[in-house]
Amino acid sequence: MLRTTAAVVAGKAARAASRLRGGGSALPGLVAERIDPGFLAHALADVPGGIVVVTGTNGKTTTTKMLVAVLRAHGRRVFSNPTGSNFTRGVISSMLGELPVRGRLRADMAVLELDEAHALKFAAAVQPTHALLLNVARDQLDRFAEIDHTAKLLASLAEQTTVGVVLNLDDSFVSRIRDRVADGVAVHYFGVDASIADRLPELQEQDVRFDDDFVAPVAGPDDGLLRPVDERTFEVVFGLGAADGVSESAPDRRNVGPLELQQRGLAAMINATAAAATARMLLGDAFDPEAAAEALRAVTPPFGRGEVVVVDGQPLELVLVKNPAGFTVALGTYGSTPVATMIAINDNYADGRDVSWLYDVSFESLRTRGVTITSGVRGYDMALRLQYDDVPVAEVQTELDPALDAFLAQHPDEPKRIFCTYTAMMALRRTLAARYDLPDIGEEAS
Repeated sequence: MLRTTAAVVAGKAARAASRLRGGGSALPGLVAERIDPGFLAHALADVPGGIVVVTGTNGKTTTTKMLVAVLRAHGRRVFSNPTGSNFTRGVISSMLGELPVRGRLRADMAVLELDEAHALKFAAAVQPTHALLLNVARDQLDRFAEIDHTAKLLASLAEQTTVGVVLNLDDSFVSRIRDRVADGVAVHYFGVDASIADRLPELQEQDVRFDDDFVAPVAGPDDGLLRPVDERTFEVVFGLGAADGVSESAPDRRNVGPLELQQRGLAAMINATAAAATARMLLGDAFDPEAAAEALRAVTPPFGRGEVVVVDGQPLELVLVKNPAGFTVALGTYGSTPVATMIAINDNYADGRDVSWLYDVSFESLRTRGVTITSGVRGYDMALRLQYDDVPVAEVQTELDPALDAFLAQHPDEPKRIFCTYTAMMALRRTLAARYDLPDIGEEAS
């Protein structure tokens, strides 16, 4: 207890010092962990309603924010790491802001976004009660190698989960994890209705090379399926495909919706479906579809995930990209209407050093307007990649702030969009926050 108290005091001091320097970091978590190696287990020991880990390649931050919003709409006190600080030390750094000196978190539940590898480091310290496993795609090839390895990381997490697991019905790498779950642990699914299944290839890489006799699961009465109402509106349906089936045309009090989200695109709708299915598993009979729908409608895009910043009266959209599937979805969702475009690509550790994945993305949709500026550490690499797709690039400026200044100056009276990798997004977002009095993005993630 004394060691934990000392860790809290030292961590809070490091956190305050980090904020005085202009931003957060994983340093407070490192300080607390050095003093008390069992800090995570001690801090979460009194959380009665479950420790939920959200992980996968794409959509972690958005889905976590949606799940937390739904749970809070049901009156639950939820701790989360809302800034996307998805390494274990980043989780501790986020936690330090809410911990009393005794070091025990006061919350009904903890919902934590974790990087695929760090989810296992977290599970080594605190066994999760629930896990939401989103998808598997190529991302940060230098860290995770190919997608088979990422799938193994998620399967290992599922094996260590004690109460319930929610799996992506439409991702073969994820749905087959059901066979790795321990006896007695509930397995639920989220996915899309058959009417839009043909749109999935734009979201997920179905590079599946299995030679076993695995039989794909079918949605049951407790599983959530995304069903479109129109181009922008959808509902989450529970019961489709179940043995006791629910008519596709009949309303059902278990359904969540109709919904129109503040974040655009099919990927955001699937994230909302995952969040609704997980909340239903966590809350059981207390789950209120109307409360869930109201909460999901109110969720704003997390910073950099389609966030719109008003700059001198014009919208500037920040769009995070980090792998082929994600960039392809971003171009389809946000790039369908040509606007002034900048692309910022870094290759720092949190981005992934290997940017060869850019050659698996088609940039043909950018030909009409071209790209005003490519920037970041790999600004020239991005310009070369665009050249192969006959996308004109007016300028390369590797320094982010000068590139942003030039981009804004060249398009003062029209909407603008920046596609950016993680560390480029963080840097640009901090610059914009300082200039335009935006809300603090919180602690830096990895």
